[in-house]
Amino acid sequence: MIETLHSLGEMLSSNAARYRKRTALISENKKMSYDELNEHVNKLANGLRAFGVKKETKVAILLLNSPEFVVAYFAIAKLGAVAVPLNYMLKGEEIKHILNDSETFLVITLSEFCEEIAKLRPYVKTLSHIVVIDKNIPHTIYLGDIYRKYTATEAGEYVKRDDVAAILYTSGTTGKPKGAMLTHYNLLSNALLSAEAIGATSRDNFICILPMFHSFACTACIMLPLSKGARITIIKSLKPFSNVIKTIIRKRVTVFVGAPSIYNVLKDIDIPKIFMTRPLRFLNPLRICISGAAALPVETIKKFEEKFRVPLLEGYGLTETSPVVSINPLKGVRKPGSIGVPLKNIDVIICSEDGTRLGPEEVGELLVKGPNVMKGYFKLFKDTDETIKEGWLKTGDMAKKDKDGYLYIVDRKKDMVNVRGLKVYPKEVEEILYQHPCVAEAAVVGIKDEHRGEVPKAFIALKEGFNLTEKEIINFCRERIASFKVPKCVEFRKSLPKNATGKILKKDLRA
Repeated sequence: MIETLHSLGEMLSSNAARYRKRTALISENKKMSYDELNEHVNKLANGLRAFGVKKETKVAILLLNSPEFVVAYFAIAKLGAVAVPLNYMLKGEEIKHILNDSETFLVITLSEFCEEIAKLRPYVKTLSHIVVIDKNIPHTIYLGDIYRKYTATEAGEYVKRDDVAAILYTSGTTGKPKGAMLTHYNLLSNALLSAEAIGATSRDNFICILPMFHSFACTACIMLPLSKGARITIIKSLKPFSNVIKTIIRKRVTVFVGAPSIYNVLKDIDIPKIFMTRPLRFLNPLRICISGAAALPVETIKKFEEKFRVPLLEGYGLTETSPVVSINPLKGVRKPGSIGVPLKNIDVIICSEDGTRLGPEEVGELLVKGPNVMKGYFKLFKDTDETIKEGWLKTGDMAKKDKDGYLYIVDRKKDMVNVRGLKVYPKEVEEILYQHPCVAEAAVVGIKDEHRGEVPKAFIALKEGFNLTEKEIINFCRERIASFKVPKCVEFRKSLPKNATGKILKKDLRA
């Protein structure tokens, strides 16, 4: 199937013709069939075209989990335009940087975010239109009007498999977000190869609980199920968690895709015994759970599987690889603590710093090659050349491979802090801290957290004669950066350890 499809839009049109009345999306008490999904996509695509969206036009999506997110993504894809999903936790300056860097022409958003986007409009020269999905707001375009005005005829744009489908922003070595360009083939191949690895079929029902703007959710919770004619049950919020459990049972979810923080909660949550023992298959058809976006503790796997008697498979990926690289096999040997084996058609090697290929159990940098590797970083040719050499993408992760070919992540080369799969670059947080008039020195490192994998911790030396509390520092940051980037805790010191050149020694702070 991979070789016969050229684009995401073609995949949806093909499956809409094949599965027609079968349910594609479930959100709260509403259902949307494959026919209806394709119809909504085509209407929006024709509307966007009327507003000036064409091939390679950048269209940002700032939405919560919803059917409209899926509709927007595929409408953009059918035009050969480029989707730019935005993290809805970002604040004004962070959003402005991405809109400007990506040269966004149009934003599709919710009324609750519209005021923020409207404020940024004068500072983003390329931004011409704002589409609001839930309310008719002056000086914007209402999605309902688009659905009423435009037809559901196919967009008809010829899209090639190596055309860029999306630019996903990820933090880079400078601390500024970098846009990873993912092609239609990147996303299609990764979805289909991931589906093959977990034995997905049209009978499956995937729950989408991860934020759709994230690369893991995009592939595992949207592209993968839709590529197989399966259904997606969309969850807008994790809270209250009891509603998530009820949804899994009532909607008969078969595939649960989550992050380690979710499984940490589930392993300790009180569940009625009837669902834990699973005496009757129809009461709980859940057949597989998948974890990604951050490291999964072995203890969590053990307790979760003992409790629910469902296999929990840990995988590995990164935005630049669309994102899935490897996963523990559903059939055969599963090794807790390992990120499994590479997907079909994906090659991995472990290399030393001088590029020498290493053998079993030797630790080095993990390199990846395959149809999932990004086209490059948007407008960053030097960064692209440094990251991808002869088709091999340098992940920046230290890893090893055992004699059976199973991979293990040992540590990260970068200082990046991984908060529930969201990357936080310490330098960005430190720059905010240095804006405070009382701060003399600041350093941020990642510390382990049971629920979020890692969280930022700030070490601060104050200017002489000044006093600050942990709460004051946290509130200062909270007003300026996304909540997941805000330090979870603050430690005050008279001075921070430094080397002979004055560089702060973070390894001493982590000790």
